[in-house]
Amino acid sequence: MSWAIKDRHYSQRRACGLVGLAPKTYRYVSKRPDDSWLRQRLKELASQRRRFGYRRLHLMLRREGIMLNWKKLYRLYREERLMVRKRGGRKRALGTRAPMATPQCTNQRWSIDFVSDALAGSRRFRILAVVDDFSRECLALITDNSISGIRRARTRPDRRDAWETLHDRQR
Repeated sequence: MSWAIKDRHYSQRRACGLVGLAPKTYRYVSKRPDDSWLRQRLKELASQRRRFGYRRLHLMLRREGIMLNWKKLYRLYREERLMVRKRGGRKRALGTRAPMATPQCTNQRWSIDFVSDALAGSRRFRILAVVDDFSRECLALITDNSISGIRRARTRPDRRDAWETLHDRQR
């Protein structure tokens, strides 16, 4: 705007029209009072008390006798970028965890896991592996492009009774 008016000698109205701005907006002069002393005091308090947010700083300013609207204080607080970073929540233990019991014979505990890979033509496929935790024997391998729950339930390994107990546990 200023370039068009000074260098190109355009009228204010024409320059505003080119930019798409209302002339009233260009001529607007802010009537806000100079708050530099308040900004300085806010910075000092925030540097002394790093973990204080704008609410606690507002209380401290009130105690000093500076009566101020909290909305104005919040605007100044944000403009000066005095935000306090939120701390991460503490991770608490949910209780004492008992170690998982090791299986003593076959068919006591099974593990299932998905393995995924891609063919040379970049087509992906998945394998569902069912392994006995005691004997480390692979009981079933189900291979397909996508394995649904129905497909998994339909395929059973050699040991039918153990597969049924696994299937019941997952319901």
